Amino acid sequence: MSDLALPALSGNALFPSGFLRASAGYILSRQQADGAIPWFDGGYADPWDHVEAAMGLSIAGEYAAAEKAYGWLADIQLADGSWWAAYKDGEVHNRERRESNFVAYIATGIWHHYLIEEDKNFLRRYWPMVERAVEFVLALQTGHGEIHWAVDGDGRPKEDALITGCSSIYKSLECAINIAHSLGQSRPRWIEGRAQLGRALREKPERFDRTWESKARFSMDWFYPVLTGVFSGSAARALQKKWDEFVVAGLGCRCVSDEPWVTVAESCELTMALVAAGERSRAAKLYRALHRWQDGDGGYWTGYVYRDKAIWPEEKTTWTVGAMLLAADALAGLTPASGLFTSVRLLSDPAQNTEGVDCLHQLELSGSQG
Repeated sequence: MSDLALPALSGNALFPSGFLRASAGYILSRQQADGAIPWFDGGYADPWDHVEAAMGLSIAGEYAAAEKAYGWLADIQLADGSWWAAYKDGEVHNRERRESNFVAYIATGIWHHYLIEEDKNFLRRYWPMVERAVEFVLALQTGHGEIHWAVDGDGRPKEDALITGCSSIYKSLECAINIAHSLGQSRPRWIEGRAQLGRALREKPERFDRTWESKARFSMDWFYPVLTGVFSGSAARALQKKWDEFVVAGLGCRCVSDEPWVTVAESCELTMALVAAGERSRAAKLYRALHRWQDGDGGYWTGYVYRDKAIWPEEKTTWTVGAMLLAADALAGLTPASGLFTSVRLLSDPAQNTEGVDCLHQLELSGSQG
């Protein structure tokens, strides 16, 4: 498949006419009767990407569908607060593991929806689900502060940690703490767990990628600490440091530095990280170029191999569309949740509302040990 042309955008428009409706329509068309949102027709759903797509529905005003998505997770949550890695057609698709960042992400989705709809009853309804999920995740935290990335099928911890996964958990803990605070629930253990995790991410790079090859080649290890509030202030300089390694001008962000493959979701997340770092103009330029990957049905292709001028894989994932909607909100302020991924606001401790660390420490946002 050859290069796709950029769509016509009027003036300084961030997205084409009808973008919100078409994008939401694509996700809705893939959502199943029980609320599950698989990657695509015939594919499986995993808890993290399911929440990403549900947040897109909330941004587009599809509240009932988003709440149905969260209801599906509540219905299938395991007794220990976790979810299996994947589900398909009403059955467990992958019983090999349960991933900590997948489990934690429910707090981000619930808080995001609440910020938009402002329905306290919604928070109350899903508080038990969030509480169980967070307790599962924090039970995997070590004395050094990092959180094991998963448990196996028998519940035994897989004892290593991921920069990206733990960064995502860091944002999810912020959201969980805010949910608890909004409901008058005191959870000092959550506050301390989040603080310990932040210190590990900023000061203990040796606690990550201990049993496998460094993930520094993945762009997410580069920008996720900015996207999730682990770092701020000097983050703009840190993102610039590896810009040419990960970003292809006019196309987007590579998934990994050593492959000629840009992906729309990573480009959207980098867009939000740039906004968080104060680089709004650069973020808007990156984001506008992504609309070339939208198909006629409202879906967005997952990625593009520029060496071969080919879309690959030939899949339009629902979570990619969710990421496009999240980035649009971050740039255009479409909803009251627009600042969720571009700022830190910890309600239980006003002194930490601007707590982002204005230094690079050992990690330098350069991708794990690098």
